[in-house]
Amino acid sequence: MRSDMMKTGVDRIPHRALFRALGLTDEELQRPIIGVVSAKNEIIPGHMHLDKIAEAVKAGIRMAGGTPIEFPAIGVCDGIAMNHEGMFYSLPSREHIADSVEIMAMAHPFDGLVFIPNCDKIVPGMLMAALRLNIPAIFCSGGPMLPGLANGRQVALTDAFEAPGAVHAGKMTETEAQELIEHSCPGCGSCAGMFTANSMNCLTEILGMALPGNGTIPAVESQRILLAKHAGMKILDLIRDGICPRDIVTEAAIRNGLAADMALGCSTNTMLHLPAIAHEAGLGFDLRGVNAVSDRVPHLVKLNPAGQHCLVDLNNAGGLSAVMKRLHELDLIDVTAKTVDGTWADRIRKAVIRDTDVIRDKAHAYSQTGGLAVLYGNLAPDGAVVKRGAVLPEMLVHTGPAKCFDSEELCCQGLYAGKVAAGDVVVVRYEGPKGGPGMREMLSPTAALAGMGLDSTCALVTDGRFSGVSRGASIGHVSPEAAAGGLMAYIRDGDLISIDIPNHRIELLVDEDELARRKADMVPQPPKVVTGYLKRYRAMVTSANFGAILRDE
Repeated sequence: MRSDMMKTGVDRIPHRALFRALGLTDEELQRPIIGVVSAKNEIIPGHMHLDKIAEAVKAGIRMAGGTPIEFPAIGVCDGIAMNHEGMFYSLPSREHIADSVEIMAMAHPFDGLVFIPNCDKIVPGMLMAALRLNIPAIFCSGGPMLPGLANGRQVALTDAFEAPGAVHAGKMTETEAQELIEHSCPGCGSCAGMFTANSMNCLTEILGMALPGNGTIPAVESQRILLAKHAGMKILDLIRDGICPRDIVTEAAIRNGLAADMALGCSTNTMLHLPAIAHEAGLGFDLRGVNAVSDRVPHLVKLNPAGQHCLVDLNNAGGLSAVMKRLHELDLIDVTAKTVDGTWADRIRKAVIRDTDVIRDKAHAYSQTGGLAVLYGNLAPDGAVVKRGAVLPEMLVHTGPAKCFDSEELCCQGLYAGKVAAGDVVVVRYEGPKGGPGMREMLSPTAALAGMGLDSTCALVTDGRFSGVSRGASIGHVSPEAAAGGLMAYIRDGDLISIDIPNHRIELLVDEDELARRKADMVPQPPKVVTGYLKRYRAMVTSANFGAILRDE
């Protein structure tokens, strides 16, 4: 066993003395030692119950003959970190999480790992660590939050983020906004829509690294506790059979992940995390191949914020196995791809589609193309990403004058001051991986546009990124970013920007001679003064089209 390096033989007498200090018996040390990586903390609502999940995982490990040892991972609540300096640290935390798990698992050679994430960057950070370490591992997330009820209708976090814009525009009273504060996030779990956390928990299941139900069983259901116990038991099987993460996350798994991503209309952040995960698995990921998948895969499931359903509805409709069953019927996935409990063929045989309104067939799909698209053109020669499934039909093709802001804060100030008019293309720049640094989410501007009723006439283009809560013609990840000399830096107010989402195009309609003059005359904006972790991150981070991973050298 790998753990013999820290517990077996005469030379490990002091090590066993330290294990005795932990209260571990000789019998416990003779069993496989399993690291239980829990992101439990008291600042993220999606994590406040993870101690219960961890206890269930540890019970499962003990039932199967292993010895669990828990250690923590940090996490950022993207919602609480939103629209202030905290968001600079959200995406960079992904790399820190991966690094910290690597440190713990290499310093203490566990035989296997059970990961307990739930929100945003924690899930991909842990996946990156699992693939980097490549020792037997399995995931069990904390599960999604239930939707709430406010002002006589079902609500989720989307409604709370759009409330400020609605209040500013006089479309909502402060009393109605208070109802959203009280009831839009009714309890524990990752926020109820297909935001980044739920997108990544679903993709963890699709990639094969978690048992069925990982992405969809509500946080408050006892089935989540049962799932955690089964995950704890399953890690012993993976150790016995020598199955490691890179045996599961293969090219076939990544292709399946992309297909499911398009069918589900996941967060645009998956286009940062899937490349980073593939990189840790030693696999290539070409962003230019995404549209080929999106053009083949119909948008079958439309969850909040794009639609009215939430994760609990998808779970009741049959979960992700039912979605994969539908995709298999259309010959869009590889059912031979491995999972922690067999193959996708095994899961699909047991799957039942219980609600054809939640999980539609091809004939009744929301669209015959996938929920995400990558746009190219002179403004984004290396790509830009849009959640096509959350764009209103009238905004799929749009040309309008630019209204430029050099930060998220300036954009919000401009919106609330009435500086943006119907038809404008709002440009938010210097928010990319280097420019931020940290590639903040532009949820506040997109939510303000929606709350003010401008999402049907205005687009937003940024070298930053979006929360999964964002909806509308929100185009992010523009690469190269403004801080790296991309064309974003040279846009001026009034310049026409053409957006053609069905044909994957985004163009700045300014002639080359004028652009050359601007580049010659413009004094580059000095980089922001940052210290500590952000300074190191900026020095090492790559472009968004590579997943904003850190350079290996």
